[in-house]
Amino acid sequence: MDTTATNSRTESNLLRSDSAGVATLTLNRPQQFNALSMEMLDALQSALDEVAADRTIRVVVIAANGKAFCAGHDLKEMLANRSKQFVGSLFDKCCNVMMSITRMPQPVIARVHAIATAAGCQLVGACDLAVASSDARFATSGINFGLFCATPGVAVSRNVSRKQAMEMLLTGDFIDAETALQWGLINRIAAPGELDHAVGELADLLLAKPSAVLAAGKQFFYRQIEMDMAPAYKLASEVITNNMLGQDALEGVNAFVEKRAPNWHEK
Repeated sequence: MDTTATNSRTESNLLRSDSAGVATLTLNRPQQFNALSMEMLDALQSALDEVAADRTIRVVVIAANGKAFCAGHDLKEMLANRSKQFVGSLFDKCCNVMMSITRMPQPVIARVHAIATAAGCQLVGACDLAVASSDARFATSGINFGLFCATPGVAVSRNVSRKQAMEMLLTGDFIDAETALQWGLINRIAAPGELDHAVGELADLLLAKPSAVLAAGKQFFYRQIEMDMAPAYKLASEVITNNMLGQDALEGVNAFVEKRAPNWHEK
Protein backbone atom coordinates (compact mmCIF):
# COMPACT_ATOMS: atom_id res chain seq x y z
CA MET A 1 0.00 0.00 0.00
CA ASP A 2 1.30 3.45 -0.92
CA THR A 3 1.84 5.35 2.34
CA THR A 4 2.25 8.78 0.76
CA ALA A 5 -0.52 10.87 2.23
CA THR A 6 -2.59 12.74 -0.32
CA ASN A 7 -4.66 14.58 2.26
CA SER A 8 -4.26 15.32 5.95
CA ARG A 9 -6.80 17.05 8.15
CA THR A 10 -6.78 17.50 11.89
CA GLU A 11 -9.83 17.75 14.10
CA SER A 12 -9.45 18.30 17.84
CA ASN A 13 -9.67 14.62 18.73
CA LEU A 14 -9.26 12.94 15.37
CA LEU A 15 -6.72 12.83 12.55
CA ARG A 16 -7.54 11.85 8.98
CA SER A 17 -5.04 11.00 6.28
CA ASP A 18 -5.84 9.68 2.80
CA SER A 19 -3.43 7.64 0.72
CA ALA A 20 -4.08 5.79 -2.53
CA GLY A 21 -7.72 5.00 -1.77
CA VAL A 22 -7.26 4.34 1.95
CA ALA A 23 -8.57 6.76 4.58
CA THR A 24 -6.99 6.39 8.02
CA LEU A 25 -8.91 7.87 10.94
CA THR A 26 -6.69 8.12 14.01
CA LEU A 27 -8.09 8.61 17.50
CA ASN A 28 -6.02 11.41 18.98
CA ARG A 29 -6.58 11.74 22.71
CA PRO A 30 -3.42 9.92 23.80
CA GLN A 31 -3.34 11.41 27.32
CA GLN A 32 -6.87 10.07 27.90
CA PHE A 33 -6.10 6.69 26.30
CA ASN A 34 -8.37 7.76 23.42
CA ALA A 35 -11.51 7.61 25.55
CA LEU A 36 -14.64 8.23 23.50
CA SER A 37 -15.80 11.60 24.77
CA MET A 38 -18.81 13.39 23.34
CA GLU A 39 -16.46 15.52 21.22
CA MET A 40 -14.55 12.46 20.00
CA LEU A 41 -17.77 10.72 18.98
CA ASP A 42 -18.95 13.82 17.11
CA ALA A 43 -15.63 13.98 15.26
CA LEU A 44 -15.79 10.29 14.40
CA GLN A 45 -19.36 10.56 13.16
CA SER A 46 -18.53 13.53 10.95
CA ALA A 47 -15.46 11.81 9.51
CA LEU A 48 -17.29 8.53 8.86
CA ASP A 49 -20.10 10.38 7.09
CA GLU A 50 -17.60 12.22 4.90
CA VAL A 51 -15.65 9.09 4.04
CA ALA A 52 -18.78 7.06 3.29
CA ALA A 53 -19.76 9.62 0.64
CA ASP A 54 -16.26 9.84 -0.87
CA ARG A 55 -16.03 7.58 -3.92
CA THR A 56 -12.24 7.94 -4.02
CA ILE A 57 -11.94 6.13 -0.68
CA ARG A 58 -12.12 2.35 -0.99
CA VAL A 59 -10.83 1.16 2.41
CA VAL A 60 -10.99 2.73 5.88
CA VAL A 61 -8.55 2.11 8.74
CA ILE A 62 -9.34 3.14 12.32
CA ALA A 63 -6.15 3.58 14.32
CA ALA A 64 -5.05 5.42 17.46
CA ASN A 65 -2.17 7.45 18.83
CA GLY A 66 -0.55 6.95 22.22
CA LYS A 67 -0.33 4.09 24.68
CA ALA A 68 -3.76 2.58 23.98
CA PHE A 69 -6.12 1.95 21.10
CA CYS A 70 -9.18 2.99 23.10
CA ALA A 71 -10.05 2.69 26.77
CA GLY A 72 -13.78 3.06 26.24
CA HIS A 73 -15.96 5.98 27.26
CA ASP A 74 -14.66 8.99 29.16
CA LEU A 75 -15.82 8.13 32.69
CA LYS A 76 -14.71 11.49 34.09
CA GLU A 77 -16.90 13.26 31.52
CA MET A 78 -19.87 11.11 32.47
CA LEU A 79 -19.36 11.73 36.20
CA ALA A 80 -19.23 15.47 35.53
CA ASN A 81 -22.48 15.32 33.50
CA ARG A 82 -24.46 12.72 35.41
CA SER A 83 -27.90 13.24 33.88
CA LYS A 84 -30.08 10.95 31.82
CA GLN A 85 -30.10 13.49 29.00
CA PHE A 86 -26.30 13.69 28.73
CA VAL A 87 -25.46 10.04 29.39
CA GLY A 88 -28.27 8.80 27.15
CA SER A 89 -27.17 11.12 24.36
CA LEU A 90 -23.57 9.93 24.74
CA PHE A 91 -24.51 6.27 24.37
CA ASP A 92 -26.86 7.06 21.47
CA LYS A 93 -24.03 8.86 19.68
CA CYS A 94 -21.72 5.91 20.26
CA CYS A 95 -24.29 3.45 18.90
CA ASN A 96 -24.77 5.65 15.82
CA VAL A 97 -21.01 5.67 15.22
CA MET A 98 -20.89 1.88 15.42
CA MET A 99 -23.86 1.53 13.06
CA SER A 100 -22.25 4.00 10.64
CA ILE A 101 -19.21 1.73 10.42
CA THR A 102 -21.48 -1.18 9.55
CA ARG A 103 -23.57 0.79 7.04
CA MET A 104 -20.80 2.58 5.15
CA PRO A 105 -19.91 0.99 1.81
CA GLN A 106 -16.16 0.70 2.41
CA PRO A 107 -14.59 -2.15 4.39
CA VAL A 108 -13.31 -0.86 7.73
CA ILE A 109 -10.17 -2.27 9.39
CA ALA A 110 -9.34 -1.72 13.06
CA ARG A 111 -5.61 -1.27 13.71
CA VAL A 112 -5.34 -2.27 17.36
CA HIS A 113 -2.42 -1.81 19.71
CA ALA A 114 -2.12 -2.07 23.50
CA ILE A 115 -5.59 -2.12 25.07
CA ALA A 116 -9.12 -1.97 23.70
CA THR A 117 -11.57 -1.94 26.60
CA ALA A 118 -15.33 -1.46 26.96
CA ALA A 119 -16.45 0.85 24.10
CA GLY A 120 -12.94 0.46 22.66
CA CYS A 121 -13.55 -3.27 22.40
CA GLN A 122 -16.95 -2.41 20.92
CA LEU A 123 -15.20 -0.33 18.28
CA VAL A 124 -13.01 -3.29 17.33
CA GLY A 125 -16.08 -5.51 17.11
CA ALA A 126 -17.95 -2.98 14.98
CA CYS A 127 -15.21 -2.84 12.35
CA ASP A 128 -15.47 -5.32 9.50
CA LEU A 129 -11.92 -6.56 10.02
CA ALA A 130 -9.29 -6.15 12.73
CA VAL A 131 -5.52 -6.50 12.87
CA ALA A 132 -3.93 -6.42 16.32
CA SER A 133 -0.47 -6.12 17.73
CA SER A 134 0.72 -9.25 19.53
CA ASP A 135 0.78 -7.26 22.78
CA ALA A 136 -2.83 -6.07 22.42
CA ARG A 137 -5.40 -6.93 25.07
CA PHE A 138 -9.18 -6.75 25.02
CA ALA A 139 -11.84 -6.50 27.71
CA THR A 140 -15.42 -5.45 28.36
CA SER A 141 -14.37 -4.24 31.78
CA GLY A 142 -17.34 -2.14 32.85
CA ILE A 143 -18.52 -4.81 35.30
CA ASN A 144 -15.43 -4.07 37.41
CA PHE A 145 -16.83 -0.57 37.97
CA GLY A 146 -20.44 -1.63 38.52
CA LEU A 147 -21.42 -1.06 34.89
CA PHE A 148 -22.46 -3.94 32.63
CA CYS A 149 -21.06 -3.31 29.15
CA ALA A 150 -24.44 -3.49 27.41
CA THR A 151 -23.60 -1.53 24.27
CA PRO A 152 -20.15 -3.15 23.82
CA GLY A 153 -21.92 -6.47 24.25
CA VAL A 154 -23.90 -5.90 21.05
CA ALA A 155 -20.74 -5.79 18.94
CA VAL A 156 -18.78 -8.39 20.90
CA SER A 157 -21.61 -10.96 20.86
CA ARG A 158 -21.82 -10.64 17.08
CA ASN A 159 -18.16 -11.60 16.75
CA VAL A 160 -17.57 -14.33 19.31
CA SER A 161 -19.68 -17.19 20.67
CA ARG A 162 -22.28 -16.64 23.38
CA LYS A 163 -20.27 -18.37 26.09
CA GLN A 164 -17.14 -16.37 25.20
CA ALA A 165 -19.08 -13.11 25.05
CA MET A 166 -20.69 -13.81 28.42
CA GLU A 167 -17.31 -14.61 29.93
CA MET A 168 -15.96 -11.26 28.77
CA LEU A 169 -19.06 -9.34 29.88
CA LEU A 170 -19.54 -11.03 33.26
CA THR A 171 -15.90 -11.17 34.39
CA GLY A 172 -14.44 -8.05 32.80
CA ASP A 173 -11.15 -9.93 32.48
CA PHE A 174 -8.67 -9.19 29.70
CA ILE A 175 -8.05 -11.60 26.87
CA ASP A 176 -4.79 -11.47 24.92
CA ALA A 177 -4.39 -11.15 21.17
CA GLU A 178 -4.03 -14.90 20.61
CA THR A 179 -7.27 -15.55 22.45
CA ALA A 180 -9.02 -12.74 20.58
CA LEU A 181 -7.87 -14.36 17.31
CA GLN A 182 -9.07 -17.81 18.36
CA TRP A 183 -12.43 -16.41 19.52
CA GLY A 184 -12.97 -14.45 16.29
CA LEU A 185 -12.75 -10.89 17.61
CA ILE A 186 -9.78 -10.11 15.35
CA ASN A 187 -8.50 -11.44 12.01
CA ARG A 188 -4.73 -11.18 12.22
CA ILE A 189 -1.89 -10.63 14.69
CA ALA A 190 1.39 -8.86 13.96
CA ALA A 191 4.48 -8.06 15.95
CA PRO A 192 4.31 -4.48 17.29
CA GLY A 193 6.85 -3.23 14.75
CA GLU A 194 5.02 -4.96 11.89
CA LEU A 195 1.49 -3.78 12.67
CA ASP A 196 1.34 -1.09 9.97
CA HIS A 197 2.72 -3.53 7.41
CA ALA A 198 0.11 -6.14 8.31
CA VAL A 199 -2.71 -3.59 8.08
CA GLY A 200 -1.32 -2.43 4.74
CA GLU A 201 -1.21 -5.99 3.39
CA LEU A 202 -4.87 -6.52 4.27
CA ALA A 203 -5.86 -3.15 2.81
CA ASP A 204 -4.01 -3.99 -0.40
CA LEU A 205 -5.99 -7.22 -0.73
CA LEU A 206 -9.21 -5.20 -0.53
CA LEU A 207 -7.97 -2.52 -2.92
CA ALA A 208 -7.43 -5.21 -5.54
CA LYS A 209 -11.12 -6.16 -5.44
CA PRO A 210 -14.03 -4.36 -7.19
CA SER A 211 -15.25 -1.76 -4.70
CA ALA A 212 -18.88 -1.87 -5.86
CA VAL A 213 -19.01 -5.62 -5.24
CA LEU A 214 -17.35 -5.22 -1.83
CA ALA A 215 -19.93 -2.57 -0.90
CA ALA A 216 -22.88 -4.69 -2.02
CA GLY A 217 -21.42 -7.75 -0.32
CA LYS A 218 -20.87 -5.92 2.95
CA GLN A 219 -24.44 -4.62 2.93
CA PHE A 220 -25.77 -8.12 2.18
CA PHE A 221 -23.66 -9.76 4.88
CA TYR A 222 -24.99 -7.57 7.69
CA ARG A 223 -28.58 -7.91 6.47
CA GLN A 224 -28.58 -11.69 6.17
CA ILE A 225 -26.74 -12.39 9.42
CA GLU A 226 -29.82 -11.37 11.43
CA MET A 227 -32.31 -13.28 9.23
CA ASP A 228 -33.71 -16.77 9.46
CA MET A 229 -32.20 -19.15 6.91
CA ALA A 230 -35.00 -19.13 4.33
CA PRO A 231 -35.23 -15.32 3.91
CA ALA A 232 -31.43 -15.12 4.06
CA TYR A 233 -31.17 -17.49 1.09
CA LYS A 234 -33.90 -15.59 -0.76
CA LEU A 235 -31.99 -12.34 -0.33
CA ALA A 236 -28.71 -14.07 -1.23
CA SER A 237 -30.20 -15.35 -4.47
CA GLU A 238 -31.33 -11.85 -5.43
CA VAL A 239 -27.97 -10.31 -4.57
CA ILE A 240 -25.83 -12.86 -6.38
CA THR A 241 -28.11 -12.81 -9.45
CA ASN A 242 -27.72 -9.04 -9.77
CA ASN A 243 -24.00 -9.40 -9.13
CA MET A 244 -23.58 -12.11 -11.77
CA LEU A 245 -25.39 -10.00 -14.38
CA GLY A 246 -23.35 -6.88 -13.54
CA GLN A 247 -20.29 -5.42 -15.20
CA ASP A 248 -17.78 -6.50 -12.55
CA ALA A 249 -18.70 -10.18 -12.74
CA LEU A 250 -18.61 -10.05 -16.55
CA GLU A 251 -15.12 -8.60 -16.43
CA GLY A 252 -13.96 -10.96 -13.69
CA VAL A 253 -15.20 -14.11 -15.39
CA ASN A 254 -13.81 -13.04 -18.77
CA ALA A 255 -10.46 -12.28 -17.15
CA PHE A 256 -10.42 -15.73 -15.55
CA VAL A 257 -11.26 -17.44 -18.86
CA GLU A 258 -8.68 -15.35 -20.72
CA LYS A 259 -6.04 -15.91 -18.01
CA ARG A 260 -5.40 -12.20 -17.34
CA ALA A 261 -5.80 -9.77 -14.47
CA PRO A 262 -9.26 -8.18 -14.26
CA ASN A 263 -9.69 -4.47 -14.98
CA TRP A 264 -12.46 -3.38 -12.63
CA HIS A 265 -14.54 -0.62 -14.17
CA GLU A 266 -14.69 1.68 -11.14
CA LYS A 267 -10.93 2.11 -10.76
